[in-house]
Amino acid sequence: MNTVNHDLAGRTLHITKTLDATPEMVWTAWSKPEHLVHWWGPEGFTCTIQSMDFNPGGEWLLTLQGPDGKRYPNKSIFREIIPLQQISFRHYNPAYMATVLFQPEAQGTRIDWTVAFETAALFDTIVKTFKADEGLVQNIHKLERYLERSR
Repeated sequence: MNTVNHDLAGRTLHITKTLDATPEMVWTAWSKPEHLVHWWGPEGFTCTIQSMDFNPGGEWLLTLQGPDGKRYPNKSIFREIIPLQQISFRHYNPAYMATVLFQPEAQGTRIDWTVAFETAALFDTIVKTFKADEGLVQNIHKLERYLERSR
């Protein structure tokens, strides 16, 4: 599936995708900064990771740079990490919780990614103004292409 489900009442975006890669490959792409920089962010954006303490309570600082050169600093705190199964983090500005589940499948690894915004107004702004739903789909496509090149 390459579409994002919207749940305005729950203020969430949700996407599921089965990737043609082992759980270890997908986990590495998510958990190692040297891999994340190659696929994190919407199409046309580059990613620079200043720091990434991949542990519960650890801080993750990165900057996305848009095609127009505008820079977008990001800060997240990892909440829960279960190796090869789950990553949860709290993102700041805009405020949301993200949970990514990893499940082995015969065809590869299924990821189940949910982004829950703090308020309906924030959800509305981020989706309508900044097209976060499209960005989430683009992020999945970039991850898929990165994994294909990494094999």
